[in-house]
Amino acid sequence: MRSALVIPIAYLLGSIPFGYLIVRASKRADIRETGSGGTGATNVSRRAGKGAGVLTLVLDALKGAAAVVIARAVLGLSLSGIFGIASLHQAVNSSATSENAYWWVAAAAVAVIIGHIFPVWLGFRGGKGVATGVGVLLVLAPLVTAFAGVVFLVIVLLTRYVSLGSIVAAAAIPLLVLIQNYITPRIDFWPLMTASVAGAALIIFAHRENIRRLISRTETKFE
Repeated sequence: MRSALVIPIAYLLGSIPFGYLIVRASKRADIRETGSGGTGATNVSRRAGKGAGVLTLVLDALKGAAAVVIARAVLGLSLSGIFGIASLHQAVNSSATSENAYWWVAAAAVAVIIGHIFPVWLGFRGGKGVATGVGVLLVLAPLVTAFAGVVFLVIVLLTRYVSLGSIVAAAAIPLLVLIQNYITPRIDFWPLMTASVAGAALIIFAHRENIRRLISRTETKFE
């Protein structure tokens, strides 16, 4: 039972609508009525300026990272095992082995992204999950995050489409996790791969309107 608590904790963390709150506090406006209607950093930048966008990006990433760290703490996995170093410690809960604990951490990683995309406080209408996913991956697989970041930057610099960069980088993450595991095998590979695939699928799904606009060449470019 204790293990399962990490899922609602992660979801509620993900549901904190930082972008919405920042725009509401600074502009007395509803970010959902601007641009794409999302609560993420890109849309916040368009409505409240780049400073507000950067703050939203940082806070959304932090809640993703916090969800994974809290899950590890609740499950009794050593915090020295964060940032991509898989621990062999047993979970505190006697009913859960360390292998099961990694699966619970993976579930929490997915839950926090779901919370961001479908926040209970905003009628399940949130952001695209990119920054929160970055926070999750920074804790679970920082090297993968770095390479995905390079993919994102290259696509954005070449096309000026933030959405396309996010989609391509998200799609690349499972492949990058696979390559990393081939070079340096991880004890938590399958939970991490499952979370990577699920997270990438959620982020791409959240960009479905952007994909339609990209196809029709009506997507807004980043200036």
